[in-house]
Amino acid sequence: MSDIELKHPPLSDDAPPAEPSLDEDDRLKPEFVRAVLECVEDDDAEGARALVAPLHPADIADLFELAPADSRAALAAALADLLDGDVLAEMNDWVRDGLIDALEPHQVAEIAGELDTDDAVAIIEDMEEDDQRAVLRALAPDDRAAIEEALSYGEETAGRLMQRDLIAVPEHWSVGDVLDYLRSNEDLTTDFWEIFVVDPSHKPVGTVALSWILRTPRGIAIADVMAREQTLIPVDMDQEEVALRFQKYALISAAVTDQSGRLVGMITVDDVVHIIQEEAGEDILKLSGAGDGDINEPLRDSYSARVRWLVANLGTALVGSSIIAFFGAAIEHMVALAILMPIVASIGGNAGTQTMAVAVRALAMNQLTQSNTIRTIKREIMIAALNGLTIAVLIGIGAALVFQNHHLGFVIAAAMLINVIVAGLAGVLVPVLLERMDQDPAVASSVFVTMITDSMGFFAFLGLAVASGIVPSA
Repeated sequence: MSDIELKHPPLSDDAPPAEPSLDEDDRLKPEFVRAVLECVEDDDAEGARALVAPLHPADIADLFELAPADSRAALAAALADLLDGDVLAEMNDWVRDGLIDALEPHQVAEIAGELDTDDAVAIIEDMEEDDQRAVLRALAPDDRAAIEEALSYGEETAGRLMQRDLIAVPEHWSVGDVLDYLRSNEDLTTDFWEIFVVDPSHKPVGTVALSWILRTPRGIAIADVMAREQTLIPVDMDQEEVALRFQKYALISAAVTDQSGRLVGMITVDDVVHIIQEEAGEDILKLSGAGDGDINEPLRDSYSARVRWLVANLGTALVGSSIIAFFGAAIEHMVALAILMPIVASIGGNAGTQTMAVAVRALAMNQLTQSNTIRTIKREIMIAALNGLTIAVLIGIGAALVFQNHHLGFVIAAAMLINVIVAGLAGVLVPVLLERMDQDPAVASSVFVTMITDSMGFFAFLGLAVASGIVPSA
């Protein structure tokens, strides 16, 4: 690690960025990025800081992501006094990890100490074990204890996501007691929307919105104005389920409890917005087999993530090829079969992908459960039948006119109808079965659905061609 000096002057969050820096979509202009990088190349750190200083932390993070990988270390050195925790919290994970490697442990600890626990954990959790221990040793005791506790929980759980800084008061206090406590204690967090009410064992028994506190007479007991019904988040709950609860119950914040039911932290909606975006993008990328799909991901990681699914697809494609080989004599007898055969498989594949995407999303959003699985399957079969009938009529008439063979038109129409219905059935059944087997349906569904639609398309079309007698069986 190199020693980059961090001074951390206060950023002016309210000051608007310099006019030339952003385009109409609030993205950094290419010429602005080039101007900053030219200053860095010319060893004009002061000029680079003058350009970047008016930017919001999120825009500074974008600047690092837009800069070439081999220029980021020099850019970090030039902008060291602007590179604080707020910027790193907004930065792409891969870019941030590369910059963290360029900092000394005490510098990382200084940045982590400025952040909420969840953001600090995000910076520290992916570091090498030796560097991680060095950073933890450099932290203040309270910060170190909070981060070590967070790291003890599983990845992508509420324990990693939660913040430890919250306001909790006993239920026997009055509103006046709470107001005095908030005004006299300078160590309390300054960012909160509700106050948690706890019993003597520190278990949450209710919540009070900050607006209620401000509008209620001082003598009223806090137990009389608090909302006793609240959504509690177990510390080991998966972050995707946390996001679903926030969405379902329109939460602003929620208490996190440990195995004994004690209040240990809270999760706020700004953390959940990030998780919703992350989980949605993750499922889409898993469906395509593209791994993390991050343009800042190292080349080797991207290659290994994608190639294994291509190899799996190669194996499933051999199933379809074997069916074609079995009907090789029929194809040789009528070239039209070879021309039309890919159409049946392609339409079936697209129909399966549509249904699969709907099913995977419904599973991820808890919309598709055991109580409505049968109804959903029937619905998708009906949609597939209607779609298949429409496409079958069109392709059947087209094939009959082009090849002057109404028998061929009937065969491809029937094959198309069969394959689209099978595709609809496979598109919903495969994700559901994988989910019932505790497997991620977004990861493997596309491989199996593609194999089923391709194989069934070839088999139905060629098999019907032979069965109808328009080509010989051998």
